[in-house]
Amino acid sequence: MISGFSKLSTKEKIDVIIKQSGLPADSLAKLLSHHHRDLQETYNQFSENTISNFFVPYNIAPNFLIDGKEYFVPMAIEESSVVAAASKSAGFWHKQGGFKTKIIDTLKVGQLFFSTEEPYQFLSSNMNKIQSVLKTATHELTLNMEKRGGGLRNIELQAIEKVPNTYCFHVTFDTKDSMGANFINSCLEAMGESLVQYFTENDKTAQVVMAILSNYTPECIVECKVSCTIKELSYWSGDLKPQEFAEKFKQAVDIAKFNSSRAVTHNKGIMNGIDAVVIATGNDFRAIEANVHAYAAKDGKYTSLTDIDIKNDIFTYTINIPLTIGTVGGLTKSHPLATLSMEILQNPNASELMSIMASAGLANNFAAIASLITTGIQRGHMKMHLSNILLTLNASEEEKVKAIAYFSEQTVSYNAVITYLNKIRQ
Repeated sequence: MISGFSKLSTKEKIDVIIKQSGLPADSLAKLLSHHHRDLQETYNQFSENTISNFFVPYNIAPNFLIDGKEYFVPMAIEESSVVAAASKSAGFWHKQGGFKTKIIDTLKVGQLFFSTEEPYQFLSSNMNKIQSVLKTATHELTLNMEKRGGGLRNIELQAIEKVPNTYCFHVTFDTKDSMGANFINSCLEAMGESLVQYFTENDKTAQVVMAILSNYTPECIVECKVSCTIKELSYWSGDLKPQEFAEKFKQAVDIAKFNSSRAVTHNKGIMNGIDAVVIATGNDFRAIEANVHAYAAKDGKYTSLTDIDIKNDIFTYTINIPLTIGTVGGLTKSHPLATLSMEILQNPNASELMSIMASAGLANNFAAIASLITTGIQRGHMKMHLSNILLTLNASEEEKVKAIAYFSEQTVSYNAVITYLNKIRQ
C-alpha cells in the first residue's frame, strides 16, 4: 500500500515502481526515452499518474472518396493489415463512385434516475408541469447550444422494471459538433435539483439516484453504402468468378446475421477501421465500442451491422451504425495530433466525421470478408505481420531484406521465420 503516489514527481513515481516491482535497472531510461521533448507537460495533463507515453503508429489511408469529396484518413493503430485493407478497399471503391453516406439523426441521450413513493400514475398525469420545470432548470445551460441549432429535444418518463419506486427521465439532446458529455451531464444535474424542489413544494419527496449521459445512442445513426456491378468484383474474386464471389460474400454476411459468434468478429472488422479514426481524432473509442455493440443486439440477439443486396447485376453493401463523436472540445482540440488529424480531414463537422468513420469501417469490413472467402485471412495478415516478427527476433537490415523476399512465396509463421533466420545465420 502506498499513499500520496499522485503527489510524487515523475522520477519519484518511476523509482517507487522499479523498487517495488523489481524491474531491471534500465527501466527508468526506457520510460524517459518515450517522453516528448517539448510536449510532455501537455500530455501529462490528459491523465493521472503519467510516467511515460505509449506510442502507437499514426497512419494514413489514402483515396477515400466520400460523398464526392477526397480524403486522406488518419488512423492510429498498431496493426498494419488494417491500414493496408482500408487503403486497398478505398482505392477500389473510389473507382466505383466512392462511399455514399446519409445522417439518419444525431440525437444524444441523458438519463435522470430518481426514486419516489409516488405511483407512476402521479408522475404521468403531471408530466406537462414536470417537463416545464425540468426545461426551465436548463435554460441558462442550453442558451449557447440553442444558438448553434442544438439543445434539449425531448423528455420521456420511464419506469425501471424490477427496481421498486425507481423511475427515469430519458432525455434526448442535439449537441451539434460537440460530443456533449459535459453539457448533457450539467443539464441533467440541474434537472435533478429542480425535480427534488418540485416534489418538496408539492409536499412530496423524491431522491435523485444518479444523473448521467448514456453512451447508447440508437438515434445518432449514419448510413454508409458502396455499390458496383458484379463484373467489377473481379478485382477481389481471385480464382472465383465475380458472380460466385458476390454470392459467397452474401453468404458470409448472412452467416453473421444469424450466428452471434461470427457477428462479433464481423463487427470487430468494422471497428478496426472506425476505432483507428476515433483515436486519431481524439474521440472516445470506449464509448463508441459500447454503443455499437449494444446497437448490434438491440433486437434481442447480437447480429451483423451490415446488409447486402444483389439485384439486377448490382452489388450493394451497406452499414447503419451509431457514432457519437465530437469535433470541438476535449482531446480533439488539445492533443496536437488529434488537431492535425482534423486538419488533414479538412476540419469536418460532427456529421461529416461520422460519415468518414463509417466509411473507414465499411472499407475494412469489406476487405476482410473478401480475403476470408478467397485466400483466407492469415495469408495477407501474416505477410503484413512479418516485419513485426523480424523486429522481435532482432533481425539485421540485410536479414530483413532476405526474409521479405523469401516469404513473398512462403507461408509466414513465427516458427517459420525463426527457422529461416537460423538457416541464413549459419
